[in-house]
Amino acid sequence: MKKFSIKPASVKPNPTKSLPIKPEHPNYSTPFNEYFRLLNEVDGKQRYSDEFGSIMILGLVEEVGEMARAYLAKHGRKKLNLAAQSDETYREELGDLLLTILRFARIKKINLDERVRYSIDKVKARKLKPKE
Repeated sequence: MKKFSIKPASVKPNPTKSLPIKPEHPNYSTPFNEYFRLLNEVDGKQRYSDEFGSIMILGLVEEVGEMARAYLAKHGRKKLNLAAQSDETYREELGDLLLTILRFARIKKINLDERVRYSIDKVKARKLKPKE
């Protein structure tokens, strides 16, 4: 497996605005820019195929299942499941899950910075005004 190193961004993200860079792709102006560049190398031209989004959705479901299995093996109902414990840890699986989300967002041109900020605002609003 090819390893990549993430170089620190030379421009720090502004918490209220996108980075002041003229991006080659709209999502490259977000805090996820270096990840997207690395994924271009990993995914190559296959990301342009019609079925790649479907593959990513299935991968997302798979990674959620693997993370749940690893977490439950350590902290939940399956503490005696030695096979689950010998697999990757839930921390490692969380990395796989995040990577799959990044890949899907990139091919569908979803600005994750905007989506994360939107979701944070939703959580804040719920806290201020809970549903009855």
